[in-house]
Amino acid sequence: MKKLLIITLSVFLFASAKSQVYIQGGLNLANISNSNSGSVNKNNMLTTFNAGLLARTNSSGALAFESGLLLDGRGAKVEGSSGIANYKVTFNPLYLELPVNVVVRLPLTSTTNIFINGGPYVAMGIAGKSKFDGQLGSISGSQTQNIKFTNADPNDNDQAYSKLKRFDYGLNIGAGVDLKAVLLKVNYGYGLAKINSTQTNNGENDKNKYRTISISLGIPLSR
Repeated sequence: MKKLLIITLSVFLFASAKSQVYIQGGLNLANISNSNSGSVNKNNMLTTFNAGLLARTNSSGALAFESGLLLDGRGAKVEGSSGIANYKVTFNPLYLELPVNVVVRLPLTSTTNIFINGGPYVAMGIAGKSKFDGQLGSISGSQTQNIKFTNADPNDNDQAYSKLKRFDYGLNIGAGVDLKAVLLKVNYGYGLAKINSTQTNNGENDKNKYRTISISLGIPLSR
């Protein structure tokens, strides 16, 4: 039933004669939460990208619905230590994301409006790389792996930055300006799914969830 609703909504958006269809591309500043409260204060952001095709149910009304399909880069640069051992992991998974947003437009001129948007998303992991750099005393090493996606519970002991849960879901909130020829957008993706388990006590907290800032440019294909 959920899949049918998603497919129906997507078909409605793209089939609407008055829809605003646009291609999108831009920069992602990706991170992953590492505290019980869901913050990312000790991780470094990973620079990656977003690209895809989106449509809004109308091109000029005050209220619209938006959906589409995005290729979305996620991940983080994670550092840690244990005794005399130090490590750094850079992991960059790629997801196919389907957002479903409500868009509210506020007109500035006859051809320009600002907008805010928000709503849920679902995403499926399809590819990516994970690089591990470690040092134990004077001994160091490095390893790069293809990320493996699994449907297993992310609290299983074999989860790692190179083995992630396949499906992610969460909330998007953003804002931007529609200049008619282009759309300038900023979005924050707040992941709600725990995508891996790198500690032994993280079963009931907000660690290991995606946090992604996106800065994008949209080019309308139709008005």
